Amino acid sequence: MARLVARIKVLPADADINIDSIVEGLKGSIPQGMELKGHAKEPIAFGLNAVVGDFMLDDAEGQMDKLEDAIRGVQGVGEIEVMNISRASVKMK
Repeated sequence: MARLVARIKVLPADADINIDSIVEGLKGSIPQGMELKGHAKEPIAFGLNAVVGDFMLDDAEGQMDKLEDAIRGVQGVGEIEVMNISRASVKMK
């Protein structure tokens, strides 16, 4: 089965939320068979940052829904935006 990389931007629910606590929450809440391969902080505006994460998952029906639900369930997460999805063999910019 092919593996996918989903690049997802995670916005905090409030400006006072620590981005590092969101990252730790993401690592602990991802369903089995998926992983947070890498992440970076992205400045948005006025000191507010988002997390852009690369998530590895199987190319199977329902996997993206499970991942999105798990991310939304992390405390402090406001909104998410799927930026890109590609096969793991493709290098994303």
